[in-house]
Amino acid sequence: METEKQPLPNPPAVPEEGSESVKNEQDNSIAIISYLTLIGLVIAFVMNNEKKQPFARYHIRQSLGLNITGFVLGLVNVIPILGWIVSIIGMFVLCYMCIMGIINAANRKEKPLPILGKQYEEWFKSV
Repeated sequence: METEKQPLPNPPAVPEEGSESVKNEQDNSIAIISYLTLIGLVIAFVMNNEKKQPFARYHIRQSLGLNITGFVLGLVNVIPILGWIVSIIGMFVLCYMCIMGIINAANRKEKPLPILGKQYEEWFKSV
């Protein structure tokens, strides 16, 4: 009993370098990288410097706001007791905002971060 050989299915097409799906993937990667610490923000800014993709720029601005807010919370942490309490609570809120930013970037949404996202859009519109 011989089995009939089935033709091999065509392999999935690999997107070309200039195609829209590759651009979207790079854009998405830049947006996600921007939320990964200050170093990630710098890397994302450099990667998007010549391309100027609007989606990546939006998330770079949001991440810049998060990093500056974290720096300000670090300064508030110098104040004994009350500053420590505010700083600890603020860091938890910042972690939540960062996670929401990564989720929005992964889902390709230009949605402002909770609490301060609208302010970041206004403050950093020239970035």
